Amino acid sequence: MATAAARLLLLLAVAGVLLRPATAEIKQESFKDDSRSSILFEKFGFSRRGFVSISISGASTSSKLATPDPAQFGFFLLSDEALFEAIYEQPPPTDLNPDPNPNPGCVLSSPYVKPLFSFADLDGDGNYNKTFPVTHPDEYSLYFANCAPESLVTMRVRTEMYNANPDGSKDYLPVGQAPVPAIYGFFAFFYAAFLAAWGYLTLSRDRVTAHQIHHLMSGLLVARLLYCLSAAEDQHYIRVTGTPHGWDVAFYLFQLVKGVVLFAVIVLVGTGWSFLKPVLQDREKKVLMVVIPLQVAANIAAAVVGETGPFLQGWVTWNQIFLFVDVACCCAVLFPVVWSMRSLRESSKTDGKAARTLAKLTLFRQFYVVVIGYLYFTRIIVYALKTITNYKYRWVSVAAEEVATVAFYLFMFYMFRPAERNQYFALDEDEEEAAELALREEEFEL
Repeated sequence: MATAAARLLLLLAVAGVLLRPATAEIKQESFKDDSRSSILFEKFGFSRRGFVSISISGASTSSKLATPDPAQFGFFLLSDEALFEAIYEQPPPTDLNPDPNPNPGCVLSSPYVKPLFSFADLDGDGNYNKTFPVTHPDEYSLYFANCAPESLVTMRVRTEMYNANPDGSKDYLPVGQAPVPAIYGFFAFFYAAFLAAWGYLTLSRDRVTAHQIHHLMSGLLVARLLYCLSAAEDQHYIRVTGTPHGWDVAFYLFQLVKGVVLFAVIVLVGTGWSFLKPVLQDREKKVLMVVIPLQVAANIAAAVVGETGPFLQGWVTWNQIFLFVDVACCCAVLFPVVWSMRSLRESSKTDGKAARTLAKLTLFRQFYVVVIGYLYFTRIIVYALKTITNYKYRWVSVAAEEVATVAFYLFMFYMFRPAERNQYFALDEDEEEAAELALREEEFEL
């Protein structure tokens, strides 16, 4: 394939990698004098009874050069497998077809794409409406291509992607996301049981030893429960109607709340607030003042990305903002844990309570390692699962993230639970002497 088309397809590949799961499979958008050579609308996993419905109205083109050929503007489907074949492979010429790509500068003429229609098919008013069957099951991306140099496109587009059920109804969830509503529903039930058990522990049995941080941890469980409920409802309504019908507002709200509360809890637990010390130091307050606005910014970027879709100009920029801010939050929350460990190490030399200090130090080390593991898994491993897993099993990444979150919560809530006797309280003389020896050996090794 010609170099120009190959470069264009490579850009489409990058956009496809960045594409996040859609929040709805019915999209409506208007374009005014858009000069982009390609626009990615959606990526969708089709079954054997898949359909793509496209409705265009008010379509027109303009150019500073000659009047563009309508055949150079059009919609097409492209699978990931065909995308890389189109970039790296060139079909050999034959006697019957000496030039397999008669228009090498336009992706619409590539033998690897599935063209749907071009502007040559529009009526006199620039309108078009048709539903196309997808008979070969796969995950396809829907693109619009503008192959006319220095030309501008104006149009209103409505796209609808779905799979037909045996009873004739439409299923707007991609094949790989079909189990997602049930997954969120299951974990919502789990968090409800978790919250009940934690409430009994903090408000009844061990109410005397419960601290403020334990009540904030209760708030974290509430936020996670509401997030899972709203996500389950959001995905269910998308499956039935193709749009979230307002559930996306609740989903993004609770996503923001659970993210802010989670990072706040990690910071406060890492500082030992309320169960080790009653107030925060200035530097610890500054971390909170940085992390909370960053989380708000990250969730705003996530909402923009999720609600608009890749056809928005600057969509890649919003993705980059989300990734940068999320990584910044993950790095910031580790500082208080490191400071606590350093402070405990210094105090072990002067407070004469080696066993208690060693227990605290060990606990914070474990917490530090687990936090790093949790953030690494949910930011890198889960993303890798979304990328490499077959489109039919994209739900695995959602399940993996929720399982990792449950494991992290169970560890954190168990290790920092309210209790009359734990690592922070009275230890006998034998434990004290053994701890002093362990601290001395540790300092010697360092």
